[in-house]
Amino acid sequence: MSSGSSHDKWNYLLSFPFALLCSIDMGWNGFLVGGASFLIGGFWFSPDLDIDSRPTRRWGPLKKLWMPYRQCLGHRSIISHSILLGTISRLTYGMIVLIILASPLCLISVQTIDINLFLQHELPKTRIHLVLCALVGLETSAWLHIIQDCNIFSKN
Repeated sequence: MSSGSSHDKWNYLLSFPFALLCSIDMGWNGFLVGGASFLIGGFWFSPDLDIDSRPTRRWGPLKKLWMPYRQCLGHRSIISHSILLGTISRLTYGMIVLIILASPLCLISVQTIDINLFLQHELPKTRIHLVLCALVGLETSAWLHIIQDCNIFSKN
């Protein structure tokens, strides 16, 4: 199993090549979204959110929001440390927390912002390739973490 510093080092090292790959098809937007999502996935949405770890502490005072997630899952559980399912579980949990926290704001501003119109028309037509790039970046950083935990290419 790799240390937190080893995970961080590899996240830094591989985020740039991943961003370059994304830029081949999507230009600078792909470069920025791919690189940022890879780093965010490795540093803030890591599989190690299931324990008190560097990624958990990076959330600062908001780290308490991840307590239910940690309590429901054991460290390196089949959910938190699996391909696809781990990223899906972290994103789903994060979205649920965001919806709960944002729901009072939505009640106040529901008449001024038509989010459904935006989601139905703007996002899918113009930016779906960037959304997919972001999701692949998050998932790829999780793969890197899991591979390191299996000691395939990391000594520390």
